[in-house]
Amino acid sequence: MRIIVILTVLSALAGCSLVPKPELNITPAAVDSVSSTMLTLRKQAQPRQQIPVSVYAFRDQTGQYKPQANVSSFSTAVTQGATSMLTQILLDSGWFTPLEREGLQNLLTERKIYGSNKKLTDLPPLKEARLVLEGGIIGYETNLTTGGIGAEYFGLGLSELYREDQVTVYLRAIDVHSGQVLLSVSTTKKVFSQELRAGLFRYVSLNRLVEIEGGYSTNEPVQFCVKQAMETAVVELINLGLERGFWRADDQASLATAG
Repeated sequence: MRIIVILTVLSALAGCSLVPKPELNITPAAVDSVSSTMLTLRKQAQPRQQIPVSVYAFRDQTGQYKPQANVSSFSTAVTQGATSMLTQILLDSGWFTPLEREGLQNLLTERKIYGSNKKLTDLPPLKEARLVLEGGIIGYETNLTTGGIGAEYFGLGLSELYREDQVTVYLRAIDVHSGQVLLSVSTTKKVFSQELRAGLFRYVSLNRLVEIEGGYSTNEPVQFCVKQAMETAVVELINLGLERGFWRADDQASLATAG
């Protein structure tokens, strides 16, 4: 009987070892590289002149909190730093020159301090934007799709579960001169989570119980999914502007400005 139990346990452990799992790899912090979406955009035609834009806020408008079983959670489901992310995406695109607007009060305070120290008014005026980009993260749907598969025999079991969430982003471009909404785009990105478990649960005698459990889970980082949705929205905004003649690429005759 003991031999059978040992063989069963070894079989379970061997089965778990066949399952691919992430290795513990402690690495130092690194600078985020430019995504493939932005690299592809850079390889395409670039504008003759970058368009100055301002982003005052790109907020989380979902009101969603992280789903947790049997506990109250006050952590938001999506990032609260989407304005900073959008600013970085606009810089990486090569089409826009984002102007500081989120921390405008801080900038004005520093300019005032500079002017009072120098006792001069030699500071040039702040650069004005041609477009204002508005929008936000407007949706985060949890458990959009759930499912799994499993089997158990003689106390030895294996199961796999998955879940899909979805994040939705809206982005619109507004002409500063007229206040007209020139372009508006919406993008969605699925957030995938997977869990794989294997275990053994069996009585080997009247008062002896063998229980072994192992597994791992893989979850897409929500902030990266939000960033991908925002990058796709910026690319689509550029393409729509080209199609409708709001701006032109460098290889075209001239650069038309919005409005």
